[in-house]
Amino acid sequence: MDKVAFQGLTVAAFESRMATEITRLIERHGGHPLVAPVLREISLEDHSIVHEFGARLMAGHVDLLILMTGVGATTLFDLLKTHYPWPTIATELQRCALVARGPKPVAALKAVGLQATVTVPEPNTWHDIMTTLDAHRPVKGLRVAVQEYGVSNPDLVQALEQRGAEVFPVPIYKWALPEDLGTIRHALDEIIAGRVSVILITNAAQVGHVMQVLAQDGKVERFRASLQKMVIASIGPIATERLRHHHWPIDFEPSHPKMGILVKEAAEQASNYLEQKR
Repeated sequence: MDKVAFQGLTVAAFESRMATEITRLIERHGGHPLVAPVLREISLEDHSIVHEFGARLMAGHVDLLILMTGVGATTLFDLLKTHYPWPTIATELQRCALVARGPKPVAALKAVGLQATVTVPEPNTWHDIMTTLDAHRPVKGLRVAVQEYGVSNPDLVQALEQRGAEVFPVPIYKWALPEDLGTIRHALDEIIAGRVSVILITNAAQVGHVMQVLAQDGKVERFRASLQKMVIASIGPIATERLRHHHWPIDFEPSHPKMGILVKEAAEQASNYLEQKR
């Protein structure tokens, strides 16, 4: 255990896909975890847009493909395989410029024998995507497909269109609230009651879902008041932007937008931030 750690503080997180991992990380750094998954990933029932993308790809009408997530990229490839033989898909993908938003899409490409043309560096925001593309090649006149995840990114689409690209968003899955809200309601009540010292935000979409549950229960203002007495740690700029939109205070971001680093650095800094707030 770190010499400077959470020291038994209760640490809340809303992580879903890696709930077990973040629970262990919090415990390893001396915290008492309160993990309440707030996102449920569900596949879209209607894959007509994916199949339209496939038709465009096969016709040679996609010049650049932006892969936003590893899971989304893998799902996209699997859906395409239901309509076309993989060697044909791979050939057409290799003809495109493949832009990977960070290491997970890179790994998804590598798993199917493909390589990213361009990799977007940390913290992988839409600004970073555009900066990377601007340095790589002009997108004016290009037909650009964007593999979306959870929610659409209108800022990215607008930035591409403003540079003269023809943009085709390809949604793969969406996020919904968990079917049973009991765990998240318990966690929010603990926060409101002042029994939580630290909140770790690992995904921007978590914030909107938390606010949705609070609004349903009429507890938004009480929750916001409780945030003033605790430490709020955001995994990176995308999450921070969403937190600010919903008027949450943000105390810090980690040196790199990785869950392990977020937990470690939050453990190291939490006591100092709490001391300042008191």
